[in-house]
Amino acid sequence: MSPSDTEMASSTDSSSTVEEEVPRLYERYQSVESDTERREIPLEMGKIDGRRHAEIYAALEDE
Repeated sequence: MSPSDTEMASSTDSSSTVEEEVPRLYERYQSVESDTERREIPLEMGKIDGRRHAEIYAALEDE
């Protein structure tokens, strides 16, 4: 497992918050050298955004 695989796994860990994950992914995006990784990081950000929206909708349903 490469260091980037470890970082990817930690960036999708459900125990971390969106506020922690987004800056971490942005920093990774700035430092990557391969186009493949540059394409993968926005996909991860999209998943985070989807989780954020799901949390918002769940909170609205509880009100």
